[in-house]
Amino acid sequence: MYLSTSKICSVYGDSVDVMEPLFQSYGGRKEFYGQVVTIKCFEQVGVILDTLRQDGAGKVLIIDAGGSLRKAVLSEDIVSLATHNAWEGIICYGAVCDVKELADFDIGIKAVGAFPVIAEENDQGEQDCPVNFAGATIYSGDYVYADETGIVLSQEPLDLNS
Repeated sequence: MYLSTSKICSVYGDSVDVMEPLFQSYGGRKEFYGQVVTIKCFEQVGVILDTLRQDGAGKVLIIDAGGSLRKAVLSEDIVSLATHNAWEGIICYGAVCDVKELADFDIGIKAVGAFPVIAEENDQGEQDCPVNFAGATIYSGDYVYADETGIVLSQEPLDLNS
């Protein structure tokens, strides 16, 4: 199915939110969408790993890593786990590492930047909590639509055939 965030904004107008353009694309899939699962953590990957071990079919993980570019919270191994469990995509307000390898995975990945040092595997963090960054407040259960043009949020699933 063709996904265009520009078309979504034209059709749905003020009923959707648009995230500020802070993100670069790192995954092999340039267009992705799904129901949101949120995580809030800072330079820790334990709660990310726990969440990505769950079935991710139809879901997009949104990580609020505080915008930190001092430690990556996504790596080749973590994204491999996400792909194995059928996650549609990951949007990370933080850093990734293994940039070349991430491009080979069939998953959408958006992040603020890249850094070669991975964060510690510690269970500090929260899942399913509201997160706020890039000009938007995001809740687990929302829906997110991402392509090379932007990232759009909706409280309800959108008809992409409109």
